Amino acid sequence: MTKLSVNVNKIATLRNTRDIGIPSPLRAAKLCLLAGAHGITVHPRPDQRHIRPSDVTEIAELLREFPHAEFNIEGNPFFDEFVRHCEQTRPTQCTLVPDSLEQSTSDHGWNLVADGDRLRPLIAELKSFGCRVSLFLDPHPKQVPLARELGADRVELYTAPFAEAFEHGPLGEVLEGYRLTAEAAAKHGLGVNAGHDLSLDNLPLLIRQVPQVAEVSIGHALVAEALEYGLPETVRRYLRVLER
Repeated sequence: MTKLSVNVNKIATLRNTRDIGIPSPLRAAKLCLLAGAHGITVHPRPDQRHIRPSDVTEIAELLREFPHAEFNIEGNPFFDEFVRHCEQTRPTQCTLVPDSLEQSTSDHGWNLVADGDRLRPLIAELKSFGCRVSLFLDPHPKQVPLARELGADRVELYTAPFAEAFEHGPLGEVLEGYRLTAEAAAKHGLGVNAGHDLSLDNLPLLIRQVPQVAEVSIGHALVAEALEYGLPETVRRYLRVLER
């Protein structure tokens, strides 16, 4: 079964619009875990626009109460803060994302030809903390052998192009890119994650067509859907999709 990691960044974004501490990312994370989520994802950025350092520490401590759940920290490893978070909290997984300070959200994967030499020692350092390392990639099969050679354990497929094609088409060629990249990852002994713009509507198709996906990280759509269904029920709906 594909695992669900809930990204609580959007909860933190809403919290940060006021100075009264609600809604609480920590409380949201606990509700998701109690509803059956397999893990929690945070993506701290240096400008603290959503997740703050205290959130990372508190959620890491919460995960101790749920020993079968995973903690996933996303971020750009070229920011010193990211490596410090990982060293201090020792998450299950570090997902390395090439986002810049100017980006409102992650919008592309790594160019491993250009960035590989800089990533290699950081991947080794993060693995020395006991963390599984995943690299955020566009669906291009030729990058997969480079990810393996750099020492990564998994790749996370950037799924915004899939979500766009799901809404507006054409879908066939886009899906083929994901299928081929996932097959290449399996061939090279890498696990496959997926994330960005996944929702209750489009997730079933992705899982059917790309069965290698071991984990999805979902935040924006899940929080939006929770406004209609409630947070625990939304998590349960995602789990039913993944079970099928």
